[in-house]
Amino acid sequence: MKITHIETIRIDERPEIIWVNVHTDSGFIGLGETYYAPTVVETAIHDHFGPLLIGRDPRNVELHWDSMFRLSDHAGFGGAEMRAISAIDMALWDIKGQDAGVPVYDLLGGAVRNKIRVYATGMPYVGVIDHVKKLLDKGISAMKGGPTIPLALASDGQFLSPKDLDIALKPIKEIRDAVGNDIQIANDGHGKWTLPVAIRIAQAMEPYEIMWQEDLMPLLNPNALRELQNSTKTPICISERLLSRWQIREFIQNGSARIVMPDLIWTGGISEVHKIAILASIHQVPFAPHDATGPVNIFACAQICISSVNAMIQEFVPTYHEGWYGDFVDPNLDISCGFLNAPENPGIGTRLKPEVKKRKDVHIKISDVPRESPIDAWDVIDTWGSKNTYRNQAMEEELKVLRKHRSPFIKE
Repeated sequence: MKITHIETIRIDERPEIIWVNVHTDSGFIGLGETYYAPTVVETAIHDHFGPLLIGRDPRNVELHWDSMFRLSDHAGFGGAEMRAISAIDMALWDIKGQDAGVPVYDLLGGAVRNKIRVYATGMPYVGVIDHVKKLLDKGISAMKGGPTIPLALASDGQFLSPKDLDIALKPIKEIRDAVGNDIQIANDGHGKWTLPVAIRIAQAMEPYEIMWQEDLMPLLNPNALRELQNSTKTPICISERLLSRWQIREFIQNGSARIVMPDLIWTGGISEVHKIAILASIHQVPFAPHDATGPVNIFACAQICISSVNAMIQEFVPTYHEGWYGDFVDPNLDISCGFLNAPENPGIGTRLKPEVKKRKDVHIKISDVPRESPIDAWDVIDTWGSKNTYRNQAMEEELKVLRKHRSPFIKE
């Protein structure tokens, strides 16, 4: 089986999302997705990674992830390159599952559960009790909000008055007064606050039994976050702002992270989040995948949650699931009674609806030309520069030797 072409799909109605279809000569089409600055991701896919993968066997997922990452890791762990890798990796796993005739979680060790608990993102400041009661009526027993986020604007997160802190606590107090502990509440700070303010917020919310404190301050210093964790009994959750196992590792190892929340479409796809889940499990830390974007991401997250013992809970946005998701994918997510049920279809579990590509506001781009010569994991060493970069004859000769003696064990 070979990759014949890679297709990206954007629509004006959802300007931050990009979907990726990886096509094969066997007829299988793998679906991936990522979010944020999609035209930059589109360029990374078609100029950078597409030519690397076209003509290769899509089932060699680990080799392709490593080749793509090594092609771009000089730029760091984040950015458009990692988002592009994430979307492509999802699509490759989708093909691998379709080819095997099983959901991806069967290829990750098999199911350890048949459903994962979900929590709803969104906490309206006005009408919060009606909102909570609707969630409870649907069997959803956990939610997340960010009542301190808008209050950070006035001082750039440097100062929070007692009066403003009371304003932030108001919806949480109302929930506890109305329904007690029937619903768990997580707080998201969006990385807005300094360490002293973050400590005040965490301690002020402790009487309300917060499920976790997420991103009260920027995730720039593992030691500072450890100080925050030491100041509160509430678990600190590290979030989608950390990309790759290498960034997340420091926060887990120093004890500042009690819960890990990777975003699959930003941090490297199914391959990387599977590794992050294992890394967290070594330290007896649960993980709870992030999602506030598109439907394909949650299907991919489900594959990890269903196959990982330390999966805690899965995020989703009810208005997305009950609204626009159904217009773009088939099937939609199977969420009922507060749980996301395991996808049953082979691969990632869903497909883009055909009519998406027929929309008037669609933008489709296709790459179908491979590099001039196949590349394997040994000669990725020279792919950071174009062929014209190597003007030094001695370097040219050295690269020829490296190619000649590439590993005999890596072949297409």
